[in-house]
Amino acid sequence: MTKRQHREVMGDERASMTTPDVEAGPIALLPEGDDFFQNVIERAGGVVAGLTKDTRGLLWLSYPRAAELEAVLVESPQITWVQLPYAGVDAFAHTLHRHGGDERIFTSAKGAFAQPVAEHALGMVLALLRAFPRRARLTTWDREVIGTSLYGLNVTIIGAGGIARELIRLLDPFGVTVTVVRRMPQQVPGATHTLTVDRLNESLGEADVVVIAAAHTDETRHMFSATEFALMKPTSVLVNVARGPLVNTDALVTALTTGQIAGAALDVTEPEPLPAGHALWSAPNILITPHQADTPEMTAPLLAVRIEHNVRAFMGNGRFVGVVDPVAGY
Repeated sequence: MTKRQHREVMGDERASMTTPDVEAGPIALLPEGDDFFQNVIERAGGVVAGLTKDTRGLLWLSYPRAAELEAVLVESPQITWVQLPYAGVDAFAHTLHRHGGDERIFTSAKGAFAQPVAEHALGMVLALLRAFPRRARLTTWDREVIGTSLYGLNVTIIGAGGIARELIRLLDPFGVTVTVVRRMPQQVPGATHTLTVDRLNESLGEADVVVIAAAHTDETRHMFSATEFALMKPTSVLVNVARGPLVNTDALVTALTTGQIAGAALDVTEPEPLPAGHALWSAPNILITPHQADTPEMTAPLLAVRIEHNVRAFMGNGRFVGVVDPVAGY
């Protein structure tokens, strides 16, 4: 029996932004080569070569070395297309602002990894509601009778991209009421309510579960701080599978220790990695995973599909998917 695989889940950008025609040519893999992705590029009809004056495409394979990309683009202004390795592009924000434009396209993996991340988010939601963080730390039989069913609860999801849409699908069997908070006013399929970001606070007082799945930009930094936690119910829980800086860490610690909210699960933190001894580690009902909502084994085949599609678009056969808006930052 063939094993079923994850697939990409796109938001409104599935049809892609309108993009200019770009000049095709050899594609470089940086900051280091990779045989797996070289084969993907060649399978799609692309030509892989070292960085030269003839290079027109660039597959950047390192998020930790994001800062090095700008120097490459300064030295190689002839590059017309850059494929970035992850859905979130906040580490490349400076480069996008300076080097995105009418003659160069940046594409990301947004939507490509939505299914594994949404799966992780659902697991975190269930773990919090069923008091798994507390019980995982106990060494004696727990006599306290606690636990909440997900069925019929109010779930607020911040963001409307692939992760949010896949999570809505996963939540459907639980009969929840889903409110999506997003930048644009368009309704999100499957959501009971769709609100713009300026109406976020309207949803918090009724939410039993809040899941953050939005891009990290200047506008979303610390979008959850003391004000937002004060609006949440003491029985509500928070899940963050986006980026750490969307949540004010000090405010979260206070919200947990004072009982403003019932628990939190984080795959991302600020700072990251979270230092040993940080107050967040010992906060009540906290669950922290080390930014591994998806692993390389999950993401490599998904990124390969995205690269193959965009190489074909680069060669003039179709439209790019996952185009980054340098102004919006995602």
